[in-house]
Amino acid sequence: MIHFLVHDENDSCGVVVVEGVKAGEALTGWIMDQDRTIQVRVTQEIPIGHKLAIKPLAVGDTVIKYGVDIGRVVADIPVGAHLHVHNVKTKRW
Repeated sequence: MIHFLVHDENDSCGVVVVEGVKAGEALTGWIMDQDRTIQVRVTQEIPIGHKLAIKPLAVGDTVIKYGVDIGRVVADIPVGAHLHVHNVKTKRW
């Protein structure tokens, strides 16, 4: 079963596509461009449609989703953590 989607192996996050993701679960992600799967153990609950870190990210790093820069990291994010407004901010403002 696929739990999250990643566009390219160079992306730093994937998007959760199932409901009810709980901390500690091992999820399977599909990297679409390379047609392969990866495994990630989540560190916290992540709602459907939200982002999941597939690489460790440090403050100041750029987050790449579907090959596009979506913002900068404002709090360190370990693999398996939820990416959202509490740890990623836009670079536009």
